Amino acid sequence: MARALTAYLKKTDVPSRKALQAALDPLGFKLVVDDDYAPLKSKGYVPCALDGEDAGFDLRFQEVEAETRSKYALAEDSVAMAFRWAGDPREELAALAVVAALAQQFGAIVEDPVGAALSADELLARARKASNSL
Repeated sequence: MARALTAYLKKTDVPSRKALQAALDPLGFKLVVDDDYAPLKSKGYVPCALDGEDAGFDLRFQEVEAETRSKYALAEDSVAMAFRWAGDPREELAALAVVAALAQQFGAIVEDPVGAALSADELLARARKASNSL
């Protein structure tokens, strides 16, 4: 299974670290995004703490291709947030929780590697499943 997801949203809707953390907290995963996260600037590993243990994911901000903008009726000023993680289940949970928060609170459209859109509810269910496997 590919360990990647892409979230699409308007550049103006990309949350600050503080806003992202505020959206994560009610989900109950005890995930804290490190201050290294910078909207539209982060490139590479974004450290997180999951219940006090190291976790994180790779994040790249990318341009959205015209075909994808058309597929999801995205605005011209949309951006892709490409998430990847390794085999560590804490990293998977960190990425899933963040994309779920983006979908739920910031209107992101989240796509899996085969091009299927995932709802906020589906993402939360996956995050809970990952949490239960820890």
